[in-house]
Amino acid sequence: MIHCRVLASCRRCAVLGVLLLLTASAQAELWRFALIGDIPYSESERAELPKMLTAIADSHVDFIAHIGDIKHGADRCDDAVFEDRRQLFDSSRVPFVFVPGDNEWADCDRLSNGSYDPQERLHKLRSLFWPDRQSLGQHKLTLERQSAAYPEHARFRLGPLLFVTLNLPGGNNNWGMTEQPRAEYLARNPQVLAWLKEGFAQARRDRLRGIVLLFQANPGFTHLAQGFPHRGFRDFLKLLREETLNFDGQVVAVHGDTHINRIDHPLRDNKGRRIERFTRIETFGYPLMGWTRVIVDSEAPTLLRFETHPWPPQR
Repeated sequence: MIHCRVLASCRRCAVLGVLLLLTASAQAELWRFALIGDIPYSESERAELPKMLTAIADSHVDFIAHIGDIKHGADRCDDAVFEDRRQLFDSSRVPFVFVPGDNEWADCDRLSNGSYDPQERLHKLRSLFWPDRQSLGQHKLTLERQSAAYPEHARFRLGPLLFVTLNLPGGNNNWGMTEQPRAEYLARNPQVLAWLKEGFAQARRDRLRGIVLLFQANPGFTHLAQGFPHRGFRDFLKLLREETLNFDGQVVAVHGDTHINRIDHPLRDNKGRRIERFTRIETFGYPLMGWTRVIVDSEAPTLLRFETHPWPPQR
């Protein structure tokens, strides 16, 4: 009789253990998103990109973010190029979020680019890529825009993360070549800083576990740590450091620009100490193709895992 009672008790414990495992599994949640940038720069990359986007969609990501530079810096900024990229991005099977880079507006006054007015090109991008509150792609995300004047500044939620897009182009944030900044920079940069600050405020208010910032330029984290930040990025980096230190969750900054695929922790506090909960992801860039997948695991202590995928896939 005692043996039977022990056996029954063991069975109940086993059943209870299975139920607990099932409950924990049901509570754990996963989200995935993909990051690309500085692509396509050539005809061969343009031919390969649809294949890569298909492979990314097959990996079951919730969305793809392109953080700018949709053509080579020496190529023309014609409407036909913009419309081609819009059609390509809109064909993505998963939602597609696009953030502008300098190659498609700030540098368009170059002779090789067609000697366009950069602000006119930026206006064209705004009307073509961000005409409403929807992302690109066959399936859409609903985005919150900062304003009609700066629709490229958007934010949206995915699980425990807030995503914030910013028009922060390479070339020193379109500061210009003189000691005095351009009028365009003076008008846009306060909007960038306000949108950054509002994003952190929302993440704190909603008690989110992380915030992901999407922008094109490499703002020069090393130069900030050395005490010589670039003028066009100085205010942005100082505010980013301040907001990161006042936020308990993880901060991820995604950029391209310098074409060095890497994942590291380059932001330091005022005493030069590395801020470990800040992560920088720089996307693949010409001449190397590839994408980065981020896995968000609600049950993992680190919350985020990162995978890099060169293209074509390495055998």
